[in-house]
Parts: sequence; C-alpha cells; structure tokens
Amino acid sequence: MPIALDRLLATRIQKDHTFTEKDAILYALGLGLGTDDSDLPFVYENGLQVLPTFGGVLGYPGFWIKDDSALGIDWRKVLNGEQAIRLHRPLPQNGKVVGDMRVVDVVDKGEGKDCLIYTVRSIRDHLGELLCEVLNTVVLRGHGGFGGPTVRSSDHSSAPLKRPDSAADIVVDFQILRQAALIYRLSGDYNPLHADPAIALQAGFERPILHGAATWGIAGYVMLRKLCGGNPALVRSYGARFTSPVFPGESLQTEIWLLEPGRAFFRCSVPAREKIVLDAGEFTFTTDK
Repeated sequence: MPIALDRLLATRIQKDHTFTEKDAILYALGLGLGTDDSDLPFVYENGLQVLPTFGGVLGYPGFWIKDDSALGIDWRKVLNGEQAIRLHRPLPQNGKVVGDMRVVDVVDKGEGKDCLIYTVRSIRDHLGELLCEVLNTVVLRGHGGFGGPTVRSSDHSSAPLKRPDSAADIVVDFQILRQAALIYRLSGDYNPLHADPAIALQAGFERPILHGAATWGIAGYVMLRKLCGGNPALVRSYGARFTSPVFPGESLQTEIWLLEPGRAFFRCSVPAREKIVLDAGEFTFTTDK
C-alpha cells in the first residue's frame, strides 16, 4: 500500500503530559548519569536541575506511525534520522505541558529509496508559554517512489553544518550502561527493538540497540558539561544526525570543534567498531555566565 500523502501531511497530534521530579531524574538515569558525584544535580531532587534534552520526551506523541495503519507505512522500517531541540527557556522540574506535533514536510527520495518525514513538536506549559521545540527527521526505509515531493519546502530547508578539517578541540569518552536501553525506555519510547532480543534479530541486529534519542541525550550532556559548565540555562539549541546504531555497554566518544563564541560542531563515534554514530552535530549556547 502506497503512503497516504495527504493524510500524512495533515497529521497533528496533541499530547498532555504531566511530569514530576521523578521523571526528570529517571530520564537522566536512563542516559547513564549517576556514576559520578558531578552528576548529582541531575539525579537528586535536592537542588534538581533538568537536562535540556529532557524536552525530547515531553509531550511525546508515542509511536504514531505504528498506531495509524491507514498511513501506508511499515513501522518496522522506521528510523529516527535526525533530532534537534530549540530551548526558549529552562525546563521546569515538574508541571503540566502540552506537546503539539505536526508533520511539516515529506520528501520522496525515489523508487526503491527512502522517504523522509519532517516533524516539529512544540512544548508549551500550562500558561501557553513556549518552552521548547523538538525537530525530527523520520526515515522510512524503502518507502520512496510514491509520487511525493522530491525536495523540502523553502520554509524549512537549511544546509547541514560541515565539520572543520582541523583536529577536534575537545574529546570526551562516555561509558554507556549495559542496561541503559531498559531504563531509558521508561521515559516513554517502548519500541521493543530496544528490549526484546527476538525483535532485534528480526530487524537485523545481534541484540537490542540503544534508542537513538538516548545516544543523542548522552552527547547533549557531554556538551552541556564541557561548554556550559553544566548550566542548562545557557543552552540555546542542539541537534545531530543519526548515522549508525549504538549498543548498550559500548563506549561513546564525542569530538567537539569550537567554531565561534557560543557555537560548536560535534560528532560521536564508537571507537571499538570504528563507527560514526552521530554526525553533523551543532550546539549553540550563550556565553554570558
């Protein structure tokens, strides 16, 4: 069944989300924080600080592609291609928010190729104030050739950031917990690919893989610590492209290039497998401390 383009472009999902300090802490623990005393501000309710990337799970619409079979999409061939967040104010420790996700673009890469879905999720507090926006590029493997648009609309397209030719200014290694995916999924993404060995094998993986958004969150924490001294209020935006899966228990290496005051490029790899897993990363922040 071909993709129902009109239905897809009309997709808009609003999700009320009430959360507490426990949810913010559980998210941080799912990334693997808590192995060092320096992580304490993000995993202890006394003086709790909320990770900027926690916005990625607020108002999460769930596995909406799987839930709507009329879209004509095989959910088993869905991947998260890119994810970014724009922060408009520091995230609260608790409260009620509304996530408003909408499809803003669809790109058909051609027969036998992929289809790309671009979504934006606006997160607003109970007063209607915009806290953050989460941007995702969803990859539908092998779904191209249905006659959809071949390029993004000019309203949303932008050139990807290019990596400098020089050596990285900062390099950080982070040991991912063996049970990371089992903890991270409790923040809302219950895709069995990240928990069930049989499902992982069916998808072509030797064992369950880590959520791409968890890898993204880990890298975000590394950038927060190295470039903002651990102060979430300084972060303005953060995003990257997913290029290869990560397995729980692996060591993640983040390379950071300082481009200009308040702006950096980064990429992440798993050195043991010589795989780049996040690329074209950009992190912006205020330098007013």
